[in-house]
Amino acid sequence: MLRFAQKLLLILAAATSSAAALAQPTYPTRPVTMIIGFAPGGPSDIVGRLIAGAMGADLGQPVVVENVAGAGGTIGHARFAQARPDGYTIMLGGVGQATVPTLFRRLSFDPIGSMQPIGLINEVPMTIVTRRTLPVTSLAEFVALARREGDRLNLGNAGIGSTSHLCGMLLMSALGTSMTQVPYRGSALVLNDLVSGTLDVGCDQSTNTAEQIRAGSIRAFAVTTPSRVASLADLPTTTEAGLPAMRMSGWNMLFAPAATPAALVERLNRALLAALRDETVGRRLADLGSAPTAADQASPEAARAYWMGEIARWRPLILAGGQFAD
Repeated sequence: MLRFAQKLLLILAAATSSAAALAQPTYPTRPVTMIIGFAPGGPSDIVGRLIAGAMGADLGQPVVVENVAGAGGTIGHARFAQARPDGYTIMLGGVGQATVPTLFRRLSFDPIGSMQPIGLINEVPMTIVTRRTLPVTSLAEFVALARREGDRLNLGNAGIGSTSHLCGMLLMSALGTSMTQVPYRGSALVLNDLVSGTLDVGCDQSTNTAEQIRAGSIRAFAVTTPSRVASLADLPTTTEAGLPAMRMSGWNMLFAPAATPAALVERLNRALLAALRDETVGRRLADLGSAPTAADQASPEAARAYWMGEIARWRPLILAGGQFAD
């Protein structure tokens, strides 16, 4: 009798557990928050909001962007590192997630161990741009001016470790000169000051500059990729314009907290792949000089390999430049 009762209890417990599992609602049941570590209107924000809208349609719940700007994206990353690994908080990252481990000596979070990739979104050409009133009309003239004026020229960036900061470092290295670096809380603010003429130079993603370049609000001299960009076809590459050492692409990647269950990461990746296949997303990215990542490169595994490669690529360059932040 006792053995029969024990078996009956085990059967009832298993049935209860199975019923509870079946009764659990399908993820997600509420909005997902996407943290972006830069101010609204910049290149990360533009890409993030574009992807968030398309992902929300696939998930059946809104993906809500939360801008947490400052310190080259590390304030947003610190907020993200404290999130529960339940699939309801994700982060849009970029080149900064490959440079922060080397650039910052003291952080309140683990810049690598705090997160895992969901997938790579896109790669982005960088553009060398200036205010319209700077007295140069070609990259060669700008190079001559920069070498002559040096620190009298102001070079804006979105904060230490941001893509525009690294682009500026590469530009100064390629030119063999220095300019006065001016950090902002986001690339949109850099662009505003270039348009108004209160800032001299920027080196930023085409997703931030393309529309102002086409409008003639700022002056552009080159893209930093091996090939020209279709939506900016008149803009030469740095190699064509005589500055072959200046080669760089930005990128965007989606991350989840490190302990997020694999099933939730897989679901988020499926939503990301759906967003990358969306025709509106593809057209908008193309208009901004970029393109969605191919599906075989957008998996969590491929994204991790890409991310680790970027960390290895930037570490020696940062160490050689000697620019660190506490």
